[in-house]
Amino acid sequence: MSSLIQQNLRVGQSVSGRDIAVLQRPGRQPGIFWLNGFRSVMTGAKASALDQFGAENALAVTRFDYSGHGASGGQFEDGTISRWLEETEAVFALTQGPQIVVGSSMGGWLALLLARRLLGNKDGRLKGLVLIAPAIDATETLIPARLGPGQHLALERDGFVELDSRYGDGPYRYSQALLDDGKYHLLLGSPIETGCPVTILQGGRDPDVPSEHAQKLLIHILHDPVTFTLIPDGDHRLSRPEDLDRLKAAVRAML
Repeated sequence: MSSLIQQNLRVGQSVSGRDIAVLQRPGRQPGIFWLNGFRSVMTGAKASALDQFGAENALAVTRFDYSGHGASGGQFEDGTISRWLEETEAVFALTQGPQIVVGSSMGGWLALLLARRLLGNKDGRLKGLVLIAPAIDATETLIPARLGPGQHLALERDGFVELDSRYGDGPYRYSQALLDDGKYHLLLGSPIETGCPVTILQGGRDPDVPSEHAQKLLIHILHDPVTFTLIPDGDHRLSRPEDLDRLKAAVRAML
């Protein structure tokens, strides 16, 4: 079993520079490239389960914390999709050979944005995408839908709004900058090209990314094979033992 390599990667220039904490497990290709959800970290249940899967199968595994998350530097309040996508591309550049990109929630959105960049750059290393409750276009649809009139006013007045988390980890802060920046990365409304097979795992009892939202993605992926699995009793996190088994099976099918 290979040992983990921990490093800090400097991303950005001058005052926008931040240190991104990266964990890599050396191994054979295709490697697994993990993308966390909003406010999640690289040592969470799904990321750890995939790292264990990689260790058991001698596969390379790469995971990291976005700026403002976990062990990485930077302020969470400065986070935007553009900023986290820049970090995603920088860490992906550390990998070698073909990769299976696995993204959860916001990480699913970032995974699709990464796929678009790689396809545009004619980088053929993307072997497959596994998306868990992909929160595509969340800043345009999912987040605003959770805000009441008073919260919209607070967002305009203060530049941010806080919503209670359903997971007991404190309130989540959403900034106006995050919502404004998201407009530059919207995917729904035009064909989505990935250049690889796509698997979507979606919980039927997900209050954060309803199954109807994930199903919209299906009609936008026109030229790539897609497998959609609805887990009727599944929640947003899909971190139960049986959910983790499904996740590992989805990755195994792409090897």
